[in-house]
Amino acid sequence: MAPERNGVREQRQPAGATASGHRPRTPRLDQPLPPGRRLVPEWDPEAFGRLSERIARFLGTGRFIVWMTVVIIVWLVWNVAAPEELRFDEYPFIFLTLMLSLQASYAAPLILLAQNRQDDRDRVNLEQDRKQDERVIADTEYLTREIAALRIGLGEVATRDWIRSELQDMMKELEGRQNGHRPHQDHQDHQDTITAMRAQRPPERDADDR
Repeated sequence: MAPERNGVREQRQPAGATASGHRPRTPRLDQPLPPGRRLVPEWDPEAFGRLSERIARFLGTGRFIVWMTVVIIVWLVWNVAAPEELRFDEYPFIFLTLMLSLQASYAAPLILLAQNRQDDRDRVNLEQDRKQDERVIADTEYLTREIAALRIGLGEVATRDWIRSELQDMMKELEGRQNGHRPHQDHQDHQDTITAMRAQRPPERDADDR
């Protein structure tokens, strides 16, 4: 049975390059491709941007102006007052002009890069503020509608002051009814009294009255 199984396994093996045990390397779809060789050096844009912001922030301070002024003065004094064999940039100070031009050529792009990053941050902050304002406005409108609904609901509910006013009106109405029926009741009582007195009088006295 073992030889037959080995024979079946040998038959199932594909022919060609895979038969020798070497499979062709094909890129897998679930894995990123390995980075290829590039002529341009790679760098971290975020780190470079932070460095440019630091440099631009330093260039915009008074400390940089003071240090640059001190360096230029020392440069000029050294190349004017020092012995000729120690001077490295004599008049008209071409090397100093070259260094200042090089500094300006690098400072301008760094400042622009820092400004662009700041503009991007401001744009993101403005977008977030706009969304937050929209949420606040939506919440305010919702609360306004809820307060209006509560006011309408409270207008249909019998409050303590409303019940008190209604009871006062009812008391006043009852008092008015009692005051309005009292003369009629007195008149009726007077008629009953007269009728009772006539019933008690003798008949002859009634004839004299007539």
